Amino acid sequence: MAKEFILKTDWPLAETDKGTLRGYFYDGVYRFLGVPYAEAARFEQPHETEAWEGVRDALDFGLICPDPEGPEARQPHGEIQVPHRFWPHSEHCQNLNVFTGTLDKNAKRAVMVWLHGGGYMGGSAIEVQYYDGDNLARNEDIVCVTVNHRLNVLGFLDVSAFGPQYDNSVNAGMADLVEALRWIRRNIASFGGDPDNVTIFGQSGGGGKVAALEQIPAAAGLFQKAIVMSGSIPDDDGLVKNTIEGKKVAEAIMEELGSPEHDFNVLLEAPDFILENATNRALNRLRSDGWEIGWGPQKNGWYEGYIGYNDVSEHQKSIPTIFGTELCEFGRIPIADLNAVPEEDRPAIIKERFGEENGEKLIELYQKAYPGINILNSLALDVMFRPTTKDMLRKRAETCEAPTYNYLMTLEFPIDGGKRAWHCADIGFAFGNALETPVYNIPGVTEHVQEQFLKAFTSFAKTGDPNHAALPEWKPCTKDELVTMIFDKEADARVNFDDELLALYAEIAPKFKMVFPGMENDPKRWPY
Repeated sequence: MAKEFILKTDWPLAETDKGTLRGYFYDGVYRFLGVPYAEAARFEQPHETEAWEGVRDALDFGLICPDPEGPEARQPHGEIQVPHRFWPHSEHCQNLNVFTGTLDKNAKRAVMVWLHGGGYMGGSAIEVQYYDGDNLARNEDIVCVTVNHRLNVLGFLDVSAFGPQYDNSVNAGMADLVEALRWIRRNIASFGGDPDNVTIFGQSGGGGKVAALEQIPAAAGLFQKAIVMSGSIPDDDGLVKNTIEGKKVAEAIMEELGSPEHDFNVLLEAPDFILENATNRALNRLRSDGWEIGWGPQKNGWYEGYIGYNDVSEHQKSIPTIFGTELCEFGRIPIADLNAVPEEDRPAIIKERFGEENGEKLIELYQKAYPGINILNSLALDVMFRPTTKDMLRKRAETCEAPTYNYLMTLEFPIDGGKRAWHCADIGFAFGNALETPVYNIPGVTEHVQEQFLKAFTSFAKTGDPNHAALPEWKPCTKDELVTMIFDKEADARVNFDDELLALYAEIAPKFKMVFPGMENDPKRWPY
């Protein structure tokens, strides 16, 4: 059956503080796409856009931040699990998309602002197909906003040594997000949203951005609730850790741009794709010399740092927050079909890796923590996000008056005989888009899991409490009881259920460490 689509010269329109926008209406949802929320000179802090006259079209997704890996990063790969979209780019990527079911300025619907994944290096507001907010707007009465911002060298290179206008260049990408939230606060009522009921949510790097915004005083009052999905990223994680000062990184990039005398202007004048290429070359060289270099927010007077190692900011203490992870996240198991391995043969595989005594103990604790789940999944136990998430849960439970909730997805998907929840597996459910993505379709299961998971998110966004009629009671964490809602075919709340398991795993398995190795550079291909 055909769906209703409407686009007229004078409708639908929305008034913002900078001018009038024209979007379109499709299947019960108003879409306003590629809306500019800020602008900035390279490495500088963002500021509000200029006003415009007349009506500005908001019919197309905006340009996204350039990817540091170049065209190679835009090759189809792993699309069954995480279906991607690829899009033109520009460093002038401060734009957002609004999905809403009403343009009534008095509707005061809860607002959910999505911060995309991809670490702090890549990704975009439209990168993954199930990032679209239509079903949140259509079925859940949510105003959904998805945001693009500066990343990698454009958003997180510390060039503070080259002028006062660059004092916070190392956090420019996060400053973009603060400016986006300011735009939302000023304008979201025109899209049916409540500026005093804003929830920020994000996954992976996007989850890290959510957690970082809770530690940025400039963001105080711009959002009231937060959801961190697989995004506990400590300051010493390889994604963001730097053992070299920003000035030396900048000078290495200048050298790759053909300025051995370190003329800062070459950094400002190089086209963004050339800057990205030169940065990769410089990082390869520096990493080969033993330096660790990552992109991401850095603690300074503007950002107060990861809460696992720093005091909890005052504004975070009043923000209800959900933290969640996946059972397997980035775990890789060298067995094509775990469920095809006879049950009696599984213990030997685990003991071969961990030894007889440790293997036996691991099996015992894994079965205790995850009854009914194939023990071979213990070979892919998440040691990247789950332990640091628990650190954050405890820190908040001890210091925050606002409630802190925790979830873990363990659902098995129909890939190669059965694959448990991986990094990104929960996103389709969070947007209500599971049935629109092939791999999520599990007869008799998907609709129920989505109802439990999605409505937990939207109930939380509306009220600060994830509980709803289709879900078992979900209590907040305390310093003594970390309550975890397990999302599987049926949701189940458990308390301190994997403490012993993770403690053993920390002893017998090497800690996962994100490392970006230096690689040999290809010959230069640009005119610098």
